Amino acid sequence: MERITWDQFFMAQSHLLALRSTCTRLAVGATVVRDNRIVAGGYNGSISGGDHCIDKGCYVVDNHCIRTIHAEMNALLQCAKYGSSVAGAEIYVTHFPCLQCTKSIIQAGISKLVYAKDYKNHEYAVELLAQAGVQVIKVPFDEGKIDFLAEKKLGLYEELIGRLEEAGADPGTVADYEKRVKELFV
Repeated sequence: MERITWDQFFMAQSHLLALRSTCTRLAVGATVVRDNRIVAGGYNGSISGGDHCIDKGCYVVDNHCIRTIHAEMNALLQCAKYGSSVAGAEIYVTHFPCLQCTKSIIQAGISKLVYAKDYKNHEYAVELLAQAGVQVIKVPFDEGKIDFLAEKKLGLYEELIGRLEEAGADPGTVADYEKRVKELFV
């Protein structure tokens, strides 16, 4: 097994946090890191004890759900709540932050932003990050790196496809299955 990098490790953590999201529109996770140690984590959801989008639906105003606190803000607020400084820390986010979260990240003193997916990357957010000297790195998340059974699964799929071919299955059907398997594992 190949050892994953720190960036992949913290990005995997952010993706795990995203699984706690209560937003029905987009699940996002964020992890604040200092000296390769996790300081805080957050996911997008409602205030503690409040109504959640998964229960009551999104509360959309101007095409934006106002019920939700973004993952980045939740992670930064967790630091504030428990007295953890973020000056010079790094933040790992599953998606590029919105403009408001970008401004909060900068103002909090985060020195490095690592994200996995582009998501409505606001031109001004990109400009502000550069102006503030925040290092921005895109690290696509490869779920296969943390799926310890990926090789066995792929082997099983390949065996099943081979048996379909041997059984005389329609070549178009087999090709469709092969395509779907490659999409899952490549």
